[in-house]
Amino acid sequence: MSREAVVTHLEALGVPYEVVECDPDFADTANFCERYGYSMEASANAICVVGKSAERPMVCCVVLASARLDVNGVVRRRLGTRKASFADAAATVERTGMMIGGVTPFGLPAGLPVWIDAAVMECDQVIVGGGSRDCKILCPPASLLAVDGAEVVENLAKSPPPAPPA
Repeated sequence: MSREAVVTHLEALGVPYEVVECDPDFADTANFCERYGYSMEASANAICVVGKSAERPMVCCVVLASARLDVNGVVRRRLGTRKASFADAAATVERTGMMIGGVTPFGLPAGLPVWIDAAVMECDQVIVGGGSRDCKILCPPASLLAVDGAEVVENLAKSPPPAPPA
């Protein structure tokens, strides 16, 4: 997936967005936030999950970087499978054309559902992958809902457990 394909999709949707350049070595969310000064609470991860069944259904889940995706609860039940797991790098590229660290809901293949955790919608702006590891997309959360197949899902993610006392 190229940045151009993602930008073309964003332009076709007619939604507000900004392309934010980044060093591909710092594309993973925690590294990106630390290096470029973005908050984990306003950064979202687009994570592909695959259901363990003959059909191998896949979904792209968008959750705040400060939360944990509920893969074995909400996601698995919504996929209708007995088990679900994070898609590995090869499956992610094969099904989306995007590398981990650059996955975005913009420009995904038709028919791939996008589930957005309700907490993402509470942000003024959110930064998500840009389709490649050399950029991110900064946009209002409403832009995510313009994607075909996108829907808000309550409790898609959980707050992380508290850090142990030092």
